[in-house]
Amino acid sequence: MITTILSIILCLIFVVLGGFHFYWLFGGVWGLRKVIPTKGNEKNTLAIPKFATLVVGLILVAFGLVYLIKSGFISVQFPNWITIYGYWFIPSIFILRAIGEFKYVGYFKKIKNTEFSKADSKIFSPLCLVIGIIGILIQLIK
Repeated sequence: MITTILSIILCLIFVVLGGFHFYWLFGGVWGLRKVIPTKGNEKNTLAIPKFATLVVGLILVAFGLVYLIKSGFISVQFPNWITIYGYWFIPSIFILRAIGEFKYVGYFKKIKNTEFSKADSKIFSPLCLVIGIIGILIQLIK
């Protein structure tokens, strides 16, 4: 029962995150300045390709689908290796994202005074850590 609830929570989180990416893909700008790392206090000059935004959005929604399947609301048979390793892979990605790459992203970043880094410290890294912990709990509780 608890794994079902946690799986649904992760599904909803992933669908919302995917939705943000689709919003940006189709020209939305709300929150966009806070989601791309910058050097110092420079304006964000990095243009993320639309294709990359689409791919990330689709992957996030697919992760949501994986946890919807895990909840039992959808029945799909996967090869055994996918269920053994796949459900560990997703939380691992987000735990690593929370830790970061030690310069712009994550709890151990060095650049901490930009708009992105402040949003990363308050929202993105904690969210990634929560996603990772919930994913691990789902695997451990079964």
